Amino acid sequence: MKITWFGHSAFRLEFGSSVVMIDPFLSGNPAFSGDAEAASAGATHVLLTHGHGDHIGDTVAICKRTGAKLVTNYDLAMHLGRKGVAALDPMNTGGTTDQGEFTVSLTQALHSSVEQDENGISHCLGLPNGIVVTPKDKAEPVVYHMGDTDIFSDMALIDELYRPQVAMVPVGDRFTMGPRAAAIAVKRFLPSVRVAIPCHYATFGLLLPDASGFVAAMDGGTARVVVPEKGVSFTP
Repeated sequence: MKITWFGHSAFRLEFGSSVVMIDPFLSGNPAFSGDAEAASAGATHVLLTHGHGDHIGDTVAICKRTGAKLVTNYDLAMHLGRKGVAALDPMNTGGTTDQGEFTVSLTQALHSSVEQDENGISHCLGLPNGIVVTPKDKAEPVVYHMGDTDIFSDMALIDELYRPQVAMVPVGDRFTMGPRAAAIAVKRFLPSVRVAIPCHYATFGLLLPDASGFVAAMDGGTARVVVPEKGVSFTP
C-alpha cells in the first residue's frame, strides 16, 4: 500500500487497483500546494468521515471527474448526491460495506457534522465517524482514519474488532485531541497499531503548528510515528 498525505486530514491510499481518497480537502487547503486534479487522479473511491467543509473538500469535483464512488454516512451521501455525485454507497455508524478489494467500516467519533448554508442556516449531515479500510489482500495493512475526534475508551473495541495496523490520528488540539490525548489513545487503546500518522494540525492558525508534541508523547509506545512530507507517498 502507498499512502500520501496532502495536509490536514486528506489522504490517498493506493493498493491493488483501488485508489482511495479520504477527506480530500485540497482546493483551498492552506497546507496543500499541489495540483488537486493530479492528487486525486484515478480515484476509485472517496471516503468521508463527516460533513465539515475542511473534510468534504473536493469530493464533488473528484467524483464527477473520475466517477469515484462516494462512501459515507447516509445523510451526508444524500446531501452530496443532490450536489451531483452519482455513485453513492451510503452507510452508517457500526456498518460495513464491501467495495470489492476492501471493506469500509464506520466507527464512532466525538465531534460534530453540520454545514451552514449561504443564509447561515445549519444543516445536520449525519454523525461524525472514523473510517476503517480493510483490504481483502491480507498482505496489506488495515487502516483506521480516526476522523475528527477526542479520545474515548471504546477505541479499544475498535482495535478488538478491526485490528488496525495503521492509524491516522488528529493531534492539532482545539477541534480534536491534542498531542497527549492522541498518544494515550494509540498507546492504551490501539495496541494493534504499528504505524501512527499525525494529521489535522498546522493547517490554520488555530491548530498546533507541528506534530512534535505527539511525537514526544508517543515515546515508549510500540507504534512507530511517521510524520510524512506532504504530497510524498510512502509505504507503512
